[in-house]
Amino acid sequence: MRIIDAHHHLWERGRFRYAWLQGAGPLNRDFRLADFAAAIAGTDVAASVFVQADADEAFGIQEARWVLSLADAAGPIQAVVAWAPVERPDLEDYLTRLGQHPRLKGVRRLIQGETDPDFCARPEFIAGVRALGQAGLSFDACVYHHQLAAVVRLAAAASGTAIVLDHLGKPAIAAGQLEPWRAHLRELATMDHVTCKLSGLVTEARWDAWDAELLRPYAEAAIEAFGFGRLMFGSDWPVCLLAADYTDVTGIVTDFVARLSATEQEAILGGTAARRYGLAE
Repeated sequence: MRIIDAHHHLWERGRFRYAWLQGAGPLNRDFRLADFAAAIAGTDVAASVFVQADADEAFGIQEARWVLSLADAAGPIQAVVAWAPVERPDLEDYLTRLGQHPRLKGVRRLIQGETDPDFCARPEFIAGVRALGQAGLSFDACVYHHQLAAVVRLAAAASGTAIVLDHLGKPAIAAGQLEPWRAHLRELATMDHVTCKLSGLVTEARWDAWDAELLRPYAEAAIEAFGFGRLMFGSDWPVCLLAADYTDVTGIVTDFVARLSATEQEAILGGTAARRYGLAE
């Protein structure tokens, strides 16, 4: 069955600066397109979505243009989610400088590191997300579980923008907590313009002490909330390598959806991503 990986990264430290890599242990090395191609070899992954890798702000546009050039060549990358200063008044100017490209599909501005749990529900952030929708771009929201209530308010206030929740909103898997994450996820799923990525689970568990059954309640909660039509697979490679290799991550998700019909499996493993990011199914 054809798979679209809706969430992966690349970085080259000699090309751009990534300050966060200094404390990232085994991730503090280059992960190039050739490495990703090697990781997906032998799997059914046929296309992918690159999501900005948090290069230092000064390199945001350059990072996007670099990966868009890779997407223009033969290879798996079919869509790019770039960085932009969503909450700032210079957003419109930034998007103008970023330019238009048929494979530029969305924007991600990381929220998970913000100390204010309501950061993405601030008026200026909501205004920025609305502007993305007006520009024909989606918004990827990457938050921890304690910030998810604010994403609910953001989504309610920005119904004209397609919003994608990364990594199921990073539930507290290592602590074994389902609530209130599950309740917030269900509330978010009532809004049709929101989709969700079944991704990032292994790194929210204890990296050295997880198994599929530990992750299953969280995957099942997402399937119950969003259904197969608004849920998509993502590997979060190479970040996932902290806890599991690529084939482990794909194997876990294909196992989780095995009880579903072929149509439902095809949607989660590729169809939803194709529709949300405008890819050929």
